[in-house]
Amino acid sequence: MMNDQNQPHEYPIDGTLDLHQFSDKDTKDVVLEYIRECLKREIFSLRIVHGKGIGVKRRIVHSILEKHLSVKAFRHEQGRGGSWGATVVDLKRE
Repeated sequence: MMNDQNQPHEYPIDGTLDLHQFSDKDTKDVVLEYIRECLKREIFSLRIVHGKGIGVKRRIVHSILEKHLSVKAFRHEQGRGGSWGATVVDLKRE
């Protein structure tokens, strides 16, 4: 994955993706690659932190999730302090 400075960045694949360090223009590619890696590692429950802000990243993330064939369901996080600043994703076990 690439960070804002376009330098290679090793990102931990543990089911939580924090998009704060990525630019809006990189969000789509980062989310798609993260989902691909999670599926490869058999991680089927994800937490994508997009922030609250004005909702640009949230809209990008949700538009990706709505169309992605491996996404079973997604919803705003409840109970961990993220509320609408994070989205929980359930991936299909293929």
